[in-house]
Amino acid sequence: MSAESDLQLAAQIASKVERFVRSEVFPFERDQRWGAHGPSQELLEELRDRARAAGLMTPHVLPDGKHLTHRGTALVLQAAGLSLLGPVALNVSAPDEGNMFLLGRVATPEQKERFLQPLVAGTARSAFFMTEPALEGGAGSDPSMLKTVARLDGDHWVISGRKTFITGADGARVGIVMAKSGDAATMFLVELPNPAVHIERVLDTIDSTMPGGHAVVNLDDLRIHHSQILGEVGQGLRYAQVRLAPARLTHCMRWLGACRRAQEIAIDYVTRRHAFGKPLIEHEGVGFMLADNDIELKQSELMIDWCAGVLDTGQHATSESSMTKVAVSEALFRIADRCVQVMGGTGVTRDAMVERVFREIRAFRIYDGPSEVHRWAIAKRIQREGRERKPQ
Repeated sequence: MSAESDLQLAAQIASKVERFVRSEVFPFERDQRWGAHGPSQELLEELRDRARAAGLMTPHVLPDGKHLTHRGTALVLQAAGLSLLGPVALNVSAPDEGNMFLLGRVATPEQKERFLQPLVAGTARSAFFMTEPALEGGAGSDPSMLKTVARLDGDHWVISGRKTFITGADGARVGIVMAKSGDAATMFLVELPNPAVHIERVLDTIDSTMPGGHAVVNLDDLRIHHSQILGEVGQGLRYAQVRLAPARLTHCMRWLGACRRAQEIAIDYVTRRHAFGKPLIEHEGVGFMLADNDIELKQSELMIDWCAGVLDTGQHATSESSMTKVAVSEALFRIADRCVQVMGGTGVTRDAMVERVFREIRAFRIYDGPSEVHRWAIAKRIQREGRERKPQ
């Protein structure tokens, strides 16, 4: 399929996704089954049943198993993100979307049938076990600091360690575990639940869209057969980069959709609300904020498309995804903040969807690497290139 035909197909799918999200998902946004730790399993299954009935389950994965290009995926995921429940309903939310991408690239045929197919079908959720408690010196934005250890015992590996911020661990059926094996890191696949994978607690965080929330997990002598190694022993950090650059970008895609929705809501409010003799939109202090939003929405869209285009060439796009993640996450935060501001008191209540979008976007500036870590990585690249470049 040519790049042009891929984008045409993606635009058609995105149009269907947008209609579905607006008509079928929006009505569930006040559902009491959407709690502090994400939508309940019951709500998730009801939403996914509707997506299946509409032929839109995992819409960025085509019937032949191939993915849309990253540029095409951007169109679909932005449409899904118009509701914070949209990615969950359509099976394009984190961490499942990123885990499906990684398994599709690295897993063996047998592993794909056992672990990937249930994820693509939307009948199972997954978790990515990498992050560890910061104050215990564990891995966070720097995965080379892994403390979790895997030791070989015959034809099994025994894994012990403690993980935190493990999104979706509560209720997941598939796990990808990162552990240190000797001097390097290795990824392992595990079926869940498992008695050796103990959830201490689910953290109360500022965001609340991901099923299962974010858990603190103990791995207590977890035994995994050698056949469940994902890829090759000692290549875990390399595979993490395969996953992380595209996953940063899909976060940008989904949350760009959420901020477009917030802008829609804010515009509707300020055109109907009157103060000081005229609609709020006619006051420059309000109108200019929404104008700035339009500018930054377009800038974010273009950066996502640029980075997606680099990924579509087969490059890792490590630096490009860092640049995009910083620029887009910070722009979206400003956009959500302005939407809250122009709506005044209404904007800070749970009655307004913009308040929920604001909380989610604030978390995004930290998830998948804080802005400061990405800036540090970009600065190191600049320094390296500066040393290599000959003075003119």
